[in-house]
Amino acid sequence: MASRITVLGSGMVGYAMCVDLAGQYEVTAVDRDPDVLKKFEDTDIRTRVADLSEKESVLEVIADADLVIGAVPGFMGARTLRSVIEAGKNIVDISFFPEDPFSMDDLARQNEVVAVTDAGVAPGMSNVILGYHNNMMDIQDFMCFVGGLPKIRTRPYEYKAPFSPIDIIEEYTRPARYRVDGRMVTAPALSDPELIDFPGVGTLEAFNTDGLRSLLDTMDIPNMKEKTLRFPGHITLMKALRETGFFSDEAIQVGDHLVKPIDLTTKLLFPLWKLEEDEEEFTVMQIQVQGTEDGTPKNYRYDMVDHFDADSGFSSMARTTGFACTAIANLVLDGSFHRKGISPPEYVGANTGCFDRIMGYLADRGIKYVITESNG
Repeated sequence: MASRITVLGSGMVGYAMCVDLAGQYEVTAVDRDPDVLKKFEDTDIRTRVADLSEKESVLEVIADADLVIGAVPGFMGARTLRSVIEAGKNIVDISFFPEDPFSMDDLARQNEVVAVTDAGVAPGMSNVILGYHNNMMDIQDFMCFVGGLPKIRTRPYEYKAPFSPIDIIEEYTRPARYRVDGRMVTAPALSDPELIDFPGVGTLEAFNTDGLRSLLDTMDIPNMKEKTLRFPGHITLMKALRETGFFSDEAIQVGDHLVKPIDLTTKLLFPLWKLEEDEEEFTVMQIQVQGTEDGTPKNYRYDMVDHFDADSGFSSMARTTGFACTAIANLVLDGSFHRKGISPPEYVGANTGCFDRIMGYLADRGIKYVITESNG
């Protein structure tokens, strides 16, 4: 009998993961919006309508699952993960919640649950790659540039949100943490701008975001930083909105009403950021790992550019995020990765054989990381 997988959240990325897994497993897609689930009508994928903000609903829909995949928005990700762990179900999660996942490590161990968090592209594949190399070399520097962008630049924002827009705004408000010469540094989001040329893409601007997450706790590397990529000019626009107060969640008096500026902003902004059906977009990532391997200075660079897939209708962000998650899901299901407790993706990358399996899985789906190796 095929293993049963329940996918919590059936948006753009959740849909791609369900379809990817359905050929090998018995998949159930869950979402609170029945209209979202209509896209599964001509497939073998089962569907359930449920309010995943309610613990009882989560427990009901995962009752017969052999593995759960978490793809809910970040603001509800932590409590959903806790519910799954309390039910004793293994889970691979991409909800990218702001809370510390290690706060649930003891719970996961007690319930003998394998729980892989942040299993996307970045965080996700960036962690897998770093975990893999950290096993083989003394790393001094780690740098990750990553972004998802529309192919066609439309003013004023020249941007579309390929996943939950409320999570995107977090990138512009949450202080960025990184490490320099072994010291933890905290800087405002959108800080330290620079222009970088990417072959086949052009010039993009990079800025600090709080994307290292678990790496700051699990990796003893002197220099680590992640930067988000956008088309030039995006920083200025987002700073203007942020500094004017449009991203604030503190209510202000407007006439006879108390209004949170962020609520108004999301109502106005999100329709402009929504990707149209079959709209072309791309994901770009560059990872740099520098250190010493077998006594020799060594540099590794990973370059990945992925585009909307017209044949499947999957966006690039759905592919690069979702298929990284489903690759890890396969490792958990077949027992290749079986560590109990909370495991960020760097633990998966460090596990023997997992890195090559993941890279091969992605390559089979057209997601290719070009690796450049040099000495010195």
